Amino acid sequence: MKLISRLADPRYYQVAVLTTLLGIGVFVLDFGIRWQNAVAIILTAQAAQFICSRLSGLPRFDPMSALITSLSLTLLLRTELIALAVAAAAIAISSKFIIRVNGKHVFNPANAALVTLMLLSDYAWVSSGQWGSAAIGAFGLACLGFLVLTRARRAETTIAFLACYGALLFGRALWLGDPISIPVHQLQNGALLIFAFFMISDPKTTPDAAIGRVVFAALVAAVAFTIQFIFYQPNGPILALILSAPLVPVIDALLQGTHYRWENPDAQSSTHLKGVQT
Repeated sequence: MKLISRLADPRYYQVAVLTTLLGIGVFVLDFGIRWQNAVAIILTAQAAQFICSRLSGLPRFDPMSALITSLSLTLLLRTELIALAVAAAAIAISSKFIIRVNGKHVFNPANAALVTLMLLSDYAWVSSGQWGSAAIGAFGLACLGFLVLTRARRAETTIAFLACYGALLFGRALWLGDPISIPVHQLQNGALLIFAFFMISDPKTTPDAAIGRVVFAALVAAVAFTIQFIFYQPNGPILALILSAPLVPVIDALLQGTHYRWENPDAQSSTHLKGVQT
């Protein structure tokens, strides 16, 4: 029964996929992840999860969500200062416990940490082109991500985001008379795909109702496009997600759905759960 329960929990698939991506990045593509930062992020995230779980009165320590967050941070965050890597992990995990509405944390933990450090320090950044733009690489990331989404029952969030964002990119190219190869190249970005498959699709920080998730994804895509191509600021999707996240409780209030449970993605649970779930 424990094995069946674990197989039903998509976080095990997420950890496997993110670990694979990290291995490819370090040993095949060599995009300069400092092992000291990786170790610091993972250990700090687990320590923060343990401390916050105890302070919040959770019945047990669950390392899985913290591990997923730390792997995402390791893949996306670039800094030469180990102190900033530690701060990123601490900010990410603590945000889950501190900023909550109706039993849900508002911000995706990795997203909150990335934006906080990018705004407060000149020594932290997101390496958006780290995965390259080869079509085969993008296809491989998309397939791995879709496996995770299928297990997490949140595929519509990523599909809606990529469809809307892609439509805006192609529409811009047609409006400007640019070749179609330009938006194709823009979509073949590893950081964008990691964002789409592992960040915006986070079932704990997206709306409970399916239609709400589609609306939210479209909103994030529109805000990301505006930031990237009207205000000409980098990391549009990452900034768009944290700006749009406070609207999730509003969408949940308007479109009633069910809270997501990691251990049983298909279970129908009460809209307002008691206690803290991570």
